[in-house]
Amino acid sequence: MIMIKKLMGAAAMLLACSAVLAAEGGAPLDRAPNHVTDMASLQNGAKLFVNHCLNCHSAVAMRYNKLAEIGLTDAQIKENLLFTGEKVGDLMTIAMKPADAKKWLGVAPPDLSLITRAKSVNAGPSGVDYVYTYMRTFYRDAGRSTGWNNLVYPNVGMPHVMWEDQGPRELTTVATRPLAAKEGDTGHPGWEKVTTVYDAQGYATVKREPLAEYHGHATSESKFKALDPARATAYERQIADLTNFMSWMAEPVQQQRKTLGVFVLLFLGIFFLVAWRLNASYWKHVR
Repeated sequence: MIMIKKLMGAAAMLLACSAVLAAEGGAPLDRAPNHVTDMASLQNGAKLFVNHCLNCHSAVAMRYNKLAEIGLTDAQIKENLLFTGEKVGDLMTIAMKPADAKKWLGVAPPDLSLITRAKSVNAGPSGVDYVYTYMRTFYRDAGRSTGWNNLVYPNVGMPHVMWEDQGPRELTTVATRPLAAKEGDTGHPGWEKVTTVYDAQGYATVKREPLAEYHGHATSESKFKALDPARATAYERQIADLTNFMSWMAEPVQQQRKTLGVFVLLFLGIFFLVAWRLNASYWKHVR
């Protein structure tokens, strides 16, 4: 009984921690398109990953020749994805050493082999949704040393490496929050509405409005405005392909696992029927 109580307590704590992790992100996560069986999408995602991510981030759990499973030949891999003398059978590593990365960047960029699984939350959003939303919520911020910020990961150290593909855009954030209490005040200080607009160069314009009759809760809503809609639309497709590839890379056998799971359940169902009828046959003469 004590062991059962401990297990139930651990499960409750795990669910509570999951809820906290799901809520601590800077923005709600968008649902990523699931195209893990789309070979063209996976191939384009592999190209984007090698060209944009594999400069600072490694993927040491993946070999280049594994990309044959998404329809690429060795010749295509050599011609389009290998640029510095790597071999097709090599791991997806980078030349930058972790010690140098920490010295130059402040922290070593994480390996991305399993990032979509690492960012998943138990009973919550998936890591694919996290990466998909993260790559779509960068915005210019002149107050940051990198010139960039992110809604999902506020004050992120990574710059927006694909900003040219996305094109310029503006961010408008509308927040409702309590006013700062003044010294000597005993009642509620009241609420204010704060509208912050980041222009395409990252300069912020802030407008504050007092809310005399507001009795709700603190809220925050952000909205992007693309200044080049055509490029922004193309970028959305690219990010869908990139996150699709990263989802596949984290578990290349996920489709086989799902297919095998179906057959296992069918086998168990048939075995249950056989065992049920055998049990009835063995005990039908026993009174």
